[in-house]
Amino acid sequence: MASSNDNKSTEGGFQDGNSDPNDEETNELCPGFKDVDAFVKYGLGAVLSATKASAGLPQAGDDYDFYRSFPGFQEFCESQGDKLLHLMSQIMQHHGCRSHMRDRNKLTGLEERFDLVVDSNDTILERAGILLDEADGVNRSQQPVMPAGFQPPKIVVSSWNRKGSGSGSRPETFRLLHAKNVARPQLKFKEKVDNSNTPFIPKIFIKPNATKPLPSYFTNKQIRKERPEDLDVPAALADFIHQQRTQEHVEDMFAHPYQYELDHFTTPENLLSKPEVQMYKPMAETKCSFIDTLEDLVALNEKLCKLSEFAVDLEHHSYRSFLGLTCLMQISTREEDFIIDTLELRSEMYILNEAFTDPATVKVFHGADSDIEWLQKDFGLYVVNLFDTHQASRALNLARHSLDHLLKHFCNVDSDKRYQLADWRIRPLPDEMVQYARTDTHYLLYIYDSMRAQLLEFHHGQPGLLQSVWNKSKDISLKKYLKPIFTEESYLELQRKQKKSFNTQQLTAFRLLFAWRDKLARQEDESTGYVLPTHMMSKISEELPKEPQGIIACCNPVPPLVRQQVNELHLLVQQAREMPLLKVSKDGCQQWAYVLSISAAFLKELETKSDQTSLSVAHMKASRIIESFENPFRMYLPPSDVHINKNAKFDPSSKIFEVNKLHLLSYHMSNHMFDSLKGGGKKRERVASEVGESTPKPSKKLMKSADKPQKTEPPSQESFTPFDYSQSDLSVFAGTKSKSNTQFDPNRQAPDFKKKVFISGNRSMSYMAGKSERGFRHNWPKR
Repeated sequence: MASSNDNKSTEGGFQDGNSDPNDEETNELCPGFKDVDAFVKYGLGAVLSATKASAGLPQAGDDYDFYRSFPGFQEFCESQGDKLLHLMSQIMQHHGCRSHMRDRNKLTGLEERFDLVVDSNDTILERAGILLDEADGVNRSQQPVMPAGFQPPKIVVSSWNRKGSGSGSRPETFRLLHAKNVARPQLKFKEKVDNSNTPFIPKIFIKPNATKPLPSYFTNKQIRKERPEDLDVPAALADFIHQQRTQEHVEDMFAHPYQYELDHFTTPENLLSKPEVQMYKPMAETKCSFIDTLEDLVALNEKLCKLSEFAVDLEHHSYRSFLGLTCLMQISTREEDFIIDTLELRSEMYILNEAFTDPATVKVFHGADSDIEWLQKDFGLYVVNLFDTHQASRALNLARHSLDHLLKHFCNVDSDKRYQLADWRIRPLPDEMVQYARTDTHYLLYIYDSMRAQLLEFHHGQPGLLQSVWNKSKDISLKKYLKPIFTEESYLELQRKQKKSFNTQQLTAFRLLFAWRDKLARQEDESTGYVLPTHMMSKISEELPKEPQGIIACCNPVPPLVRQQVNELHLLVQQAREMPLLKVSKDGCQQWAYVLSISAAFLKELETKSDQTSLSVAHMKASRIIESFENPFRMYLPPSDVHINKNAKFDPSSKIFEVNKLHLLSYHMSNHMFDSLKGGGKKRERVASEVGESTPKPSKKLMKSADKPQKTEPPSQESFTPFDYSQSDLSVFAGTKSKSNTQFDPNRQAPDFKKKVFISGNRSMSYMAGKSERGFRHNWPKR
């Protein structure tokens, strides 16, 4: 609405050319704001201040609870919260939305307020989109005009695109267009963009200033046209096929072409000494040249080769291209500024390698991490003898390391960052965007001199700190561009960043949508954020809509390619919905995997020793489940006050013999679990008291030895041997009442009430064969 009011007032100003300037001052957009720009700047500043202030508040947790305990802080939070709710209600009322943010039910008030905010945001964003379309001329005329010239301007975005001219003529108006109205520069490239799912191969085929010659693979790349069998495959894949045919080394294909030169590069002594700081020329007095022809580019390269230093910066666009496009290059010397149209000269930019790789010339960048990769990806350019002012700022421990802060700190210049995220594919460029591009490099050489001097002063005149900045800058020059490669596990890293717990169906949908988005983005040469933004993809995966309209409802605004391919997306979602639904926590999966592995190993060992036990399949399954989650010794220990005959242990017809046998089996299982936890030590030796297939009748000597405790050998240091409970003296439990087992055991036998003898307390006085009180109904677990 504000922009439309501004447009009306602007149109009125053009119709009345003889209006008094004093009337223009009185016709303000809002009280205290002359135009839309002033209002927007003030609003952005207020939002930024509020964001910084909110970030400084105590976070939710111990700190917040501690401060909340003070009555003053609590009252302040409540008063500020009421003010914020009141302001939000006013904004909602202004846009015609429901605005009852206060006096809500305490139980459901939070959800109701959240729904109100979501509905209001949708309404406001929809109106903003309509106004932007009107400001763009989408609803009026689909034919963009650049510039509008002397025609009466219909749409004015803001005051920056109004260029004043001489007296007696009307102002000239430029109009910035959105990406949908700009012709795709990729269509004019001589060498098509390679979005294939293959590794990036350097584009260089000529190596100036070489100490080590360029491998023959790169010098013979131009003969690709003579290989008709490779014309139907992508260029990178054709190079890989040719490399396999000629059996060249893979290291030559993917190595840094100037690796040897950078490794043997040493910083000259004059660059480690205190420099003479040269003041920059005013921008108005500095010549600026726009380079868009091959002749001008060759002339620029000759000038740069004669210099000792120059500053470089790039402007990049990544929204309407899969790999991104370098749209502009700015170069500044001590006397002149250059703006290079890299979209027009994309295939000829390799000429600048002669100046960029000259070790005698310093190339000054700020934050060159991305610039180095973009130069390699788009132009095959490499940098030798680089100085990064961002690394110097970090070495000096400045308050901030951005270029804005350096311009303000060293040059007292306020940079205008309105065009930092502008669409740099626009041609011709408005003067304001050209001035912004010049500012990034015009003052950079002066900052370079000043920072070198401060680095030496900071280190008491010693070049150690300055040398470290040169070394870090050289490491940045050694960076190689890596192409994004799609794999079957690529979606996992992105899904972890969402911090959402998906079930199998949702995770399958996320994986299928991720693969669809990557494939379509490579085919159409669009960014993945343009095809389907990540938050929309996560929303579709979470909701799993049953109808195509549900997919459209998850996207606001709806991406153009999603609207075109909605049926294909619906099929992918249906495919994900057919997956078995399963949701198990990570810890639960690990525990179950451990239990199953131990149980499987124990079952395998029981099968190998089937001659020692005659358990059925059902018994083995029951033993696996019960004995994995319960102490295997507890259920087999008899009550402490029962007398057990020693001879019964060796009588196969007695119940004691059977209990002792099960006790040894459970002991063997615990041994196996200990060995598995330790990673597999030496195999445990057979216990002397184990019962085999045939048990001889006990002799008197054997019965006497059962009464005497046997000597145990000290445990070996190599493997851990558990304590042998079969050798324990059970008399230590005498006099204490054993706790009744409250867990139901399917292996226990039902009690015989006719022969059981009870006294007060329901405690048995004898332990007869086949009789046990553990199955008595009073000891069953309570529900």
